[in-house]
Amino acid sequence: MSPAPRRSWIDRLTEPALALRVAALAICVLELGSAFATLAGANTEPYDGLIAQAWGALGGAPRNPTPLLLSLLLLGAFGWLLWRLARPQHIDNPPRHALRWLMLLDALAFAVTPGLPFLVTAMAAVLLQARPALLFAVAQVGLALANYLWLPNAGQRMEQLHQGMVYGLTVTAMAMLALHGLAFGLGRLTAAQADKRRWLQAMLAERLSAEQLHDEQLRYSERLVIARELHDLMGHHLAALNLQLQLGEALAARGDAAGATPALGKARMVAQQLLADVRAAVSAQREQPRIDLQAALQALAAGIEQPRIALDLQREAVQNLGPRCAHALLRCVQEAVTNSVRHARARSITITLRLLADDAGREQVQVRVADDGVGAPKLEPGNGLSGMRERVEELGGSLAVLRQHPGFELELRIPRHMEL
Repeated sequence: MSPAPRRSWIDRLTEPALALRVAALAICVLELGSAFATLAGANTEPYDGLIAQAWGALGGAPRNPTPLLLSLLLLGAFGWLLWRLARPQHIDNPPRHALRWLMLLDALAFAVTPGLPFLVTAMAAVLLQARPALLFAVAQVGLALANYLWLPNAGQRMEQLHQGMVYGLTVTAMAMLALHGLAFGLGRLTAAQADKRRWLQAMLAERLSAEQLHDEQLRYSERLVIARELHDLMGHHLAALNLQLQLGEALAARGDAAGATPALGKARMVAQQLLADVRAAVSAQREQPRIDLQAALQALAAGIEQPRIALDLQREAVQNLGPRCAHALLRCVQEAVTNSVRHARARSITITLRLLADDAGREQVQVRVADDGVGAPKLEPGNGLSGMRERVEELGGSLAVLRQHPGFELELRIPRHMEL
């Protein structure tokens, strides 16, 4: 398999994870600059979040550096946590308890300044599925409005006094809808691109593994053709030569066979040896291992970056397979992996192949595909699962779902057909 092409610097700069990190870093730098300006004596209010509001409500001095330093500390925690959540691997596989981390990140944002939570909305749209992400964005707008009503900063308080509560609330609601709506849309676009990338990787890996199996089947067919040609053509001619030499030996024996008989006898022995060699070559070709499924499965696993695919292959289970058995096994494994990539949001997939014996002593190949994704508590078999069942039952095998939640695991059993 050819190595993956190297990405250009513009591709690296436009990665979603890097864009989120750069945006967070830029905002944090701006907030830090404003904070240092305040500490230096400038007449600014860099932080107007819950920390500053609580300090004022408790009667603290407006220019006291304590809430500012505390906000700086929380800003550092916010930046570090957002940087960790925006790692590239989390775009494809969100961390466990992602919602809890997002709620903690949101609490830090509101504690520092109301200008930070829109970054959390964008991050939630990437890490959560569509419905929870939308509910999170709506909750963000509600929290912003609650902050305007019950914990207004100095500018908002003056707006409420001079222009009215309804006007200020309407303007704030529209501004928050626009800001968090834009953050939600950009985050969902990033998540959709990640889903598309995983889907394309799965399709490419499926194609590469199918090509690998096709090549193996082609080599197997070519060996059969060579074996038939050797037997039908060379074997036939050598057998005819042997008969002719026997006849020549008999004719020579009736006359003066002093010199002809030994030569004819040796020729007959050579012809018999050649015929035996051809038959041995034919037998050796037929006894060669037929289809090896290992290379095709390795190509499938290598072609998908996320989720990580682990192969646990018993050597006897992937070698010397019949064409129909190997084709059915690969197609079913491809379908199971594709389902995990598209729907399960799994971090890892394990593919296990074992060689078993049924009650009658006949060999069966057992395949188990398991992931650690969201599973399917209410399993409704679709075209993929139904097609897999039909494929294995056509060959006398069976399909069973061993686990639906958490994660998903299915088992296939297909007789190890030895057809030509």
